[in-house]
Amino acid sequence: MTNTGKQRLTILGATGSIGLNTLDVVARHPERFEVFALTGNSRVVELAELCRRYQPRYAVVADVAAATRLREALKTHDTRCTVLSGEEALAAVAAHEDVDVVMAAIVGAAGLQPTLAAARAGKRVLLANKEALVMAGPLFMTEVRKAGATLLPIDSEHNAVFQSLPANFNGDLDARGIRRILLTASGGPFRDLPLSAFARVTPQQACAHPNWVMGQKISVDSASMMNKGLEVIEAHWLFNAPAERIDVVVHPQSVIHSLVEYNDGSVLAQLGNPDMRTPIAHALAYPERIEAGVAPLDLFQIGRLDFTPPDHQRFPCLGLAYDALRAGGSAPALLNAANEVAVAAFLAGRLPFTDIARIIARVLERIPASALPDLQAVLQADAAARQLANALIANAP
Repeated sequence: MTNTGKQRLTILGATGSIGLNTLDVVARHPERFEVFALTGNSRVVELAELCRRYQPRYAVVADVAAATRLREALKTHDTRCTVLSGEEALAAVAAHEDVDVVMAAIVGAAGLQPTLAAARAGKRVLLANKEALVMAGPLFMTEVRKAGATLLPIDSEHNAVFQSLPANFNGDLDARGIRRILLTASGGPFRDLPLSAFARVTPQQACAHPNWVMGQKISVDSASMMNKGLEVIEAHWLFNAPAERIDVVVHPQSVIHSLVEYNDGSVLAQLGNPDMRTPIAHALAYPERIEAGVAPLDLFQIGRLDFTPPDHQRFPCLGLAYDALRAGGSAPALLNAANEVAVAAFLAGRLPFTDIARIIARVLERIPASALPDLQAVLQADAAARQLANALIANAP
């Protein structure tokens, strides 16, 4: 491949909201970035259009049937893109020698192995797939260090923490005078909903986030605050912070994206409009700053910033995530797998919203946490939790 001097980018999960926002930023800077590979699951029409516009060398989809449809769709486009399919192909385009940067934006456990492949190949990994750290935190961070990969967080909260930490932070909170990390949460669409109404919540209501435009699964996680629980676990691994030094603050305006409190009383925060292009552009160009297409923050229009502690009765999933983090070992992987199954069942109309936390809690009760010596152990824990969660849902009264 000809060296153009541009950063060559693989986007894992190109048809999702993070992938599309990444491409929006990339399109603003054609002199800096070149798309090497785009991957999607089954949204073939959308992926074909992205291939036409960005001319990647490779496109990867979930299976042979989707690959056949994509090849057919690309016949009407002027592109020389090679179409591949399956998990091995995902890992291959993430670890390819011609790739500089990997945007890891596949939602859920499906993103673990290609993201791990990028880390093992020493890439600059822009991490939007929090499940890679939730499921396999110690293994993932070991591979990052071993390969000399660069890991930059994309979640708005973790990116805000990263921006608020001292330069060249080495993971030692005490040595850098850091008291605690505060992750902000909007509270989602049910922040003020009466508890008596939770059992009647519909998928449409759960996906109607007041501030952010996200995919269905992440929107439901935000509505249950499991998303924030997963972010607590992610922050633990990213910043080497114990559970008792990571707090969650409900901030409805979603203007302050997270904060770092120091021993001298200083609290540093990163502010901005709720637009994922800001953390994406920050990580793409780091340590430089580039135009992201995001509107300037108008503090006069905002007028006020509110903060409240999270209500654990209203949002039991947050407490379950803290419990899993403290239990360690396979517990976070069990938590994540059970949540994915329960959320899918809720979206399909097979499970009430209030039973998401109940299913997760029962999985954590019935499957003891164990050590995670290797990736196989992670995948076994994930499979066991999914099997039990599906059985619990099937047998629910």
